[in-house]
Order: sequence, then C-alpha cells, then structure tokens
Amino acid sequence: MSFLTAEWRRLALANYKVAPKVLQPYLPYKTELDLYNNTCYASLVGFMFKNTKVLGVKVPGHIHFEEVNLRFYVRFKEAGEWKRGVVFVKEIVPRHAITFVANTLYNEKYETRTMDHTWQEQENELLTTYRWKNKKDWFSFSVTSNKVAKPIPLNSETEFITEHYWGYNKTGKQKTTEYQVTHPRWDAYDVKSYSINVDFAREYGEDFRFLNTATPTSVMLAAGSQITVEGKSTIR
Repeated sequence: MSFLTAEWRRLALANYKVAPKVLQPYLPYKTELDLYNNTCYASLVGFMFKNTKVLGVKVPGHIHFEEVNLRFYVRFKEAGEWKRGVVFVKEIVPRHAITFVANTLYNEKYETRTMDHTWQEQENELLTTYRWKNKKDWFSFSVTSNKVAKPIPLNSETEFITEHYWGYNKTGKQKTTEYQVTHPRWDAYDVKSYSINVDFAREYGEDFRFLNTATPTSVMLAAGSQITVEGKSTIR
C-alpha cells in the first residue's frame, strides 16, 4: 500500500536559473544537480492537495489543503540508470500533523503556516493564487492562464520541470532518504500573466536573496492528477 495517496491540482511553478554553487550545500549524499540545456533550476511551487489519504485513511481536517515549496532538481545513479528527482529547500502547509509526519518519517523540511488559496474561473481564463503568512506579512504567488490544458511537449522545459518522480532528502553527510512519487504525465495551461510577492531571503535564507530581484525564466500552471507517495528507503 502507498504511504500517501492524493490529488495534486493546479500546480503553479515559477522557474529560476540558479548558479550551481548556490545549491551545492543542499545536495543530499550521492545525488548531483540535474540540468536542462546546461541550466540549473530552482522552482517556487504552489498547489492544492485534494482527497488526501494516509495509508488508505482520510484524516479529518487533513484532506484538502495548500502547499507552497521551493525545490531544485537532482539525479541519482542506481544500477547504471539515472533516477530524476527533486530536493526541497522548504515546504509550507497549513496542517501541523502533515508537518510532523513528513519531517519525522521522511526527513522533510516542512513548516506549518496560515495559508489560503483562490481559484477563479472566468469566461476565457483561470486565476490561481496561493497565499501564506510569514509572521505578520502575507506572501503570494498568482497565475492567470487559459482555461484549457494541453499536453506537455516532449523534451520541453515544462517536461523537465514536471517529470521528476523521486524525492531526496539529506539526512547526514553520508546518508540520504529516497522516496518515489507516481503520477501520470500532466497537461499544462498556457500562462498569460503572473505575480510573485515573496521575500525569498526572509522565507528561505540569505542564499536565496538574489531571487528577490530575479525574473523567472518561465512560469507554468500544470493541471495535476492523482498521485502516490511511496515508502522511503535509505541511500548510504
């Protein structure tokens, strides 16, 4: 049985070019940075968990909720084949139990915050907004998009960003936690405009202050799907 099943919906992704030296200290043991066209990326991601079950059980108050994270892309070679995955700098959710379970069992970097979201459907477009509180201030990430999602082109930047099926967490100098995420290939909406109101230095530390003045190379809105998070293993 999968550890967690859910739907991930309306995934907003703002993708930034990052110097590899910024991310090297965050790399888990035996992983390396995964590049697209020789470019290293980090992504600000906001989305909704829907119909969440842990070990097949819906936990009241923890079924539908927001998540916002900052992540980057890595790969790990096993038995001569590359596994492509992500590493999270931080994940923010509004439920303390989710934070406790993820940090305890998967060595994640979750924090619990007050959050909300807005999904609006207009005649010709969708508005998707995720908001979260940092002390007294509200940060936000909004995307306006077309209403009809399209298949993601092969070998595209969007495919690279969305097609990573493993999670890796640093648990020591010579120890990494690995877990698999499964989902079908996603469709994506064409993005018309976006707005990002985040103090990256306050939220993610001085290493990411440069993102306050950086322009994303791309902003995406993926439709999402049902997903599973499988049990963890340890890389030594």
